[in-house]
Amino acid sequence: MSEPTLLVLAADPPPRLGRLTGRARVEYTDEDSLAARLPYADALLMWDFTSDALRRAWPGEGPRPRWVHTPSAGVDRLLCPELVESDTLVTNARGIFDQPIAEYVAALVLAMAKDLPGTLELQRQRRWRHREGLPVAGTRATVVGAGPIGRAVARTLDALGVRTAVVGRTPRPGVHGVADLDRLLIRADWVVCAAPLTDDTRAMFDARRFGLLQPSARFINVGRGPLVVEEALVAALRNRWLAGAALDVFDQEPLTPDSPLWDVPGLIVSPHMSGDTVGWRDRLGEQFVELFELWLAGKQLPNVVDKKRGYVPMHDKSAD
Repeated sequence: MSEPTLLVLAADPPPRLGRLTGRARVEYTDEDSLAARLPYADALLMWDFTSDALRRAWPGEGPRPRWVHTPSAGVDRLLCPELVESDTLVTNARGIFDQPIAEYVAALVLAMAKDLPGTLELQRQRRWRHREGLPVAGTRATVVGAGPIGRAVARTLDALGVRTAVVGRTPRPGVHGVADLDRLLIRADWVVCAAPLTDDTRAMFDARRFGLLQPSARFINVGRGPLVVEEALVAALRNRWLAGAALDVFDQEPLTPDSPLWDVPGLIVSPHMSGDTVGWRDRLGEQFVELFELWLAGKQLPNVVDKKRGYVPMHDKSAD
């Protein structure tokens, strides 16, 4: 059997694929050439996982890769109706970002409870002003998203003494269903959004849901930007309907210098970095090579996305 062709949508730095030498024909492409190259590829690595190019390139004539892998947790940038209805296998980077994102959420919770942004600003002003922080242990958190990331967030907050409720698409032991969400939001001190972006979850945090929160509550989004109606969050913060928020993901990324989000009182803005720790790209490359070796051997792959749902179902325990 001839070497399969692996097409890589390029991004800098490139992935380390040396282990595939002699086992695959590795070719690189850019967004403009992707559509023309798809019919000749057996597998596609969307190394530039911030690109929307595959949704534009996939429809059309000719064969398509049998397997597409994205080195990201979310797959919303990939899926178009033609890909969803095809026989092509889609896998993601489940398991790489879980604990780093959970640690980032814990850092945000502690920073907001202890007003570390205020401390740093007062230091910059050389002002000595004593304040009182908030306790974290004994508070309540609602984590929206019951995948590996949401569960890692819950475990990490539990370790801080936070009483945590997890909300998923359907109820099961240890997980509340969507029908319980509003009730849990009303009681929450912390609301963490770690849900996948699907038709059901888009704009799920809107003016109505922000209106349910206590004035002392704080909101964190580490899922996808379109899960939140940003104008509604800004209005809630400006009207002091909630005490604070932190966004690591946004409707449009990167934020432009003139975006009003930079200056919203009580809002912490970070540049989609919650899952990125030193060496993360190497770990993504290593994970892909391991998957590619399984694929070459004809073995079942972990992290297979249910394309109609838009995420890896819970019965796939491979990355837990």
